Amino acid sequence: MGAATPLAEIEILVASEGQMLAFDPFDHGAMLGNDGGATIGGVIAAGVAGPARLSRGGARDHLLGFTAVSGRGERFVAGAKVVKNVTGYDLPKLMAGSWGRLAALTEVTLKVLPAPRTRLTLALRGLNAAGAVAAMARALGSAAEVTAAAHLPDWQGGAVTALRLDGFAESVAARAAMLPEFEAVEDADALWLAVRDASPLPGVLPLWRLIVAPGKAPGVIAALSDAEWLFDWAGGLIWLASDADPGVIRTAAAAAGGHATLVRAGEAMRRVVPALHPQPAALAGIEERVRRAFDPDGVFETGRF
Repeated sequence: MGAATPLAEIEILVASEGQMLAFDPFDHGAMLGNDGGATIGGVIAAGVAGPARLSRGGARDHLLGFTAVSGRGERFVAGAKVVKNVTGYDLPKLMAGSWGRLAALTEVTLKVLPAPRTRLTLALRGLNAAGAVAAMARALGSAAEVTAAAHLPDWQGGAVTALRLDGFAESVAARAAMLPEFEAVEDADALWLAVRDASPLPGVLPLWRLIVAPGKAPGVIAALSDAEWLFDWAGGLIWLASDADPGVIRTAAAAAGGHATLVRAGEAMRRVVPALHPQPAALAGIEERVRRAFDPDGVFETGRF
């Protein structure tokens, strides 16, 4: 498919065939305040994935191949159009999440999966951050095959810890019975959209995306007590709205074994705060060499990051 194809068109197409993009992509452009819908190339370049990434992997795990143009102006192809492919360097893994800093994608080949026949949401109410992470960990450690797990500290009047089960009706019912502490939730689509898009968080504050070890997530929130937040990926992803000092936020993320990306902020803040988490010197050096191999003249050095 062409990289400039709108994500919405592709989702309609695959749904008409009973299939889905299993990594749960979404219109990250709307989150950033940009006009127009996301393209599939933009989704891959940004590595966008929603709640189902917890069980089905991210964009990089579903990108089979691509065609792109390097900073040299050379067209090149990597990967393949089939799942079983072991030849050459695994450039699709490198390209997904590269934010357009290596090459311009022109075509992508993605793996799709059958859409689930049944989807059930289970929830616990009233847990704090530590209790929610512990409950989600127990569910993930069971045989219930949880597809997604999230915690919203303020959803329709209180804290909600939610799990999602997908599959055939009989299988979903049997797996739900393995989680007796959770209760079924009706009409949960709005909840998962809120988790995916971080929509409960105030748009007037800078928005951060923190990737941390799930068990460390409550400690991060405790260190940033004035922030508004929600957990996805069982605590491995923290959406954080805060006007705290960026250095404090990034220090808290690093202390939890992770990193913090500045997703949305005003122009003045974006001018002085890098979007991507600063890397150790050794890793930054490796990245620089890789980028120069694809783009020796800095054609894709937009200054955006």
